[in-house]
Amino acid sequence: MKSWRTRIALGFAVGAAAVTMPLTATAAFADTKPNDGWVQVGGEQFDSFQKCVDQVKSDLALNPQYHEATCQSDPQPGLPNYYIEWMR
Repeated sequence: MKSWRTRIALGFAVGAAAVTMPLTATAAFADTKPNDGWVQVGGEQFDSFQKCVDQVKSDLALNPQYHEATCQSDPQPGLPNYYIEWMR
């Protein structure tokens, strides 16, 4: 038979793991680009990936602190052609 001290410690460990695991999994999932200078600057619906890239690259002139731009497909419910715009 385990002592109450052991049972309480085990209960705290299991409880902490139950809370920590979903929180860390969510944080890892939310970071869609590597943290190497990319900044999400917007998101819109475009007809194609190339149209998104053309638009975000033309916006580079308005943002002189950035020198590179790209898009990432991120379909949303009701918006199948939604793209996230990134600059660095």
